[in-house]
Amino acid sequence: MILIGIGANLPGPDGAPALETCRSAAVALDHAPGLRLRALSPWFGTAPVPREAGVPEYVNGVALLTPRPGAEPPSAEALLAQLQRIEAAFGRVRSVPNAPRTLDLDLLDLDGLRRASPDPVLPHPRMHLRGFVLEPLRAVAPGWRHPGLGRTADELLAMLPDQGVRPLA
Repeated sequence: MILIGIGANLPGPDGAPALETCRSAAVALDHAPGLRLRALSPWFGTAPVPREAGVPEYVNGVALLTPRPGAEPPSAEALLAQLQRIEAAFGRVRSVPNAPRTLDLDLLDLDGLRRASPDPVLPHPRMHLRGFVLEPLRAVAPGWRHPGLGRTADELLAMLPDQGVRPLA
């Protein structure tokens, strides 16, 4: 099971709203070589952290991917490179950490692989602290357990303070 976090809070290079960019990114993931989109969560909205005047709210979701029949499972490095190519196609510019962005694709989990280095670190090192990741994750993979902590998304969410994650219509 491959879990990818999808997020954005700026219009795409074509002026599309962040939600539309996220939907288009899910389609791009399904067309990535050797991958198939198996499930896509509902979309959630969250305020930026820390809150900043004029910074739009984020749209977030999670995609569950599997290798296409007959395809080799991707390596973590190859998958990260593919995600970064998709981000670039949607106008992602890496300026400073946590800057507003047209698209953010995070490799959350790759078949339970645990690794501290090299990049990408797996599972994603902060996913267990982010309601905007855990809410949509439990929608696409309700039985998932964090590879390092052994807890479900529900259990991890119960440990977090309210982060204002809300479903989008």
